[in-house]
Amino acid sequence: MKPGHIQLFRTALASALASRSRNLLSLDGFDRAGVLVPIIQARGDYELLLTKRTDNVETHKGQISFPGGMVDTNDVDIVDTALRETMEEIGLRREAVDVVGLLDDLPTPTGFIITPIVGLIETLPSLSPNAHEVAEVLYVPLSFFADARNGRMEMREFRGKQHEVWYYETGQHTIWGATAMIIRSLLKKIAKA
Repeated sequence: MKPGHIQLFRTALASALASRSRNLLSLDGFDRAGVLVPIIQARGDYELLLTKRTDNVETHKGQISFPGGMVDTNDVDIVDTALRETMEEIGLRREAVDVVGLLDDLPTPTGFIITPIVGLIETLPSLSPNAHEVAEVLYVPLSFFADARNGRMEMREFRGKQHEVWYYETGQHTIWGATAMIIRSLLKKIAKA
C-alpha cells in the first residue's frame, strides 16, 4: 500500500467499511469497549498509533493495544467511548480524528466485546500520555503488518471453537491477540479500498 493523498485513501476506506453489514455482538457477561484505530500518514507510509499499557491498569497489563476502553454511562455511543478514552489515555483530542467507520465487533477471552473505530489523523498533534495507563506510544507502519513474513499464527480455543491468534514482533514488542486481529481486519478492508 503506497501512501497517497489522504482524502483519496479516506474515501476508499470509508466506502470499503460501509459496503458490508458490520458484525455486531452481544454476549451475556461481556463488557462493551471501544478502541480507536488511529491511522497517520507520516514519514512516507501510513502508520498505526498503538500504546503499551502499564502494569498499573486493571486488565491487559503491559500489552500493546489501541487506545480505548470500557463504555461509560455518559458516553453518547461507542464512537464517543473510543474518542473519550483516547483523550484520557494519550491526550489526542477528538477534533484531530476523522472517524472513517467501524470494524466488526470482536469478543475477547477476558470478557470484552471490542468495537474498533477507524480514524484518520492528518496531522498528529503533540500527545500527553497518561503515565498511569500508558507506558509508551508506538508508531508502526501498516506495511509492516501487510508483509506476511512479519507475522505468525497459532490456533487457540475460545468459546468452544478454534480461532486464529496472530503475533507480530516489532523491535522489543509483541503485538498479538485482539490488537493483532483488529489490524488483520483493517488490512482486509484496506485491500478492498
